[in-house]
Amino acid sequence: MSKIKVLIIDDEPPARDLVKHYLKDFPALEIAGECENGFEALKAIQELKPQLIFLDIQMPKINGFELLELLTDPPPIIFTTAYDEFAIRAFEMNAVDYLLKPFSASRFRQAVERALLRIEDKGDLTAKPVADLKRQFEQAAGEIDRVVARIGSRIVVIPVDTIYYIEAQDDYVMICSSQGNHLKEKTMKYFESHLPGNGFIRIHRSHIVNISQIVSVDLYGKDTHLVVLKSGARLKASAEGYKRLRELL
Repeated sequence: MSKIKVLIIDDEPPARDLVKHYLKDFPALEIAGECENGFEALKAIQELKPQLIFLDIQMPKINGFELLELLTDPPPIIFTTAYDEFAIRAFEMNAVDYLLKPFSASRFRQAVERALLRIEDKGDLTAKPVADLKRQFEQAAGEIDRVVARIGSRIVVIPVDTIYYIEAQDDYVMICSSQGNHLKEKTMKYFESHLPGNGFIRIHRSHIVNISQIVSVDLYGKDTHLVVLKSGARLKASAEGYKRLRELL
């Protein structure tokens, strides 16, 4: 029977060493590689195709959650972190388990055994936090200051103040910024809720605009207005969106 390939992603060498030490007790698992940041990890995942990942959350450049957002079909994940406030979001992202540093060998074994069951498809082990806790987390999540997008193996980090506007594209959104246009698998509602409220405004069900990019609001037809941006983009404003703009401007 072939061994299960494992990838360890953590920016701290002692943390990676501890995982490697504990993995010695699992002959069915093979360490395929280790990475110290999300950029290395994305490339390693594409090349090595691991079947199990140990993933730190707080890392430089891009964090663990941002890395997962860039993966279309991630393998089972065991999060390893020193911060317990990320637990709910980790389970929302289909984590097998969540190891809070420092964790013991017995707790590590429990997590690995859960992962092996998931890999062997011997039961639904997807953690399901209660709805109330999920809503509390979403409400508590603060404003974002950047968006991470992917083009092939390339990762683009987009500061929100460089975004011109965001446009709905079926199941995706298009982030239009000074760095170009990038698709992101998120909802308009997510960005409406998490972009800085004093910097962005939703003018239409299909468009959220950076207020600082607005040049003018022009009458286009009966009850129709166009929002003209510095980039030259001309975006239609709905009646409700125009009302918001009038109140703001």
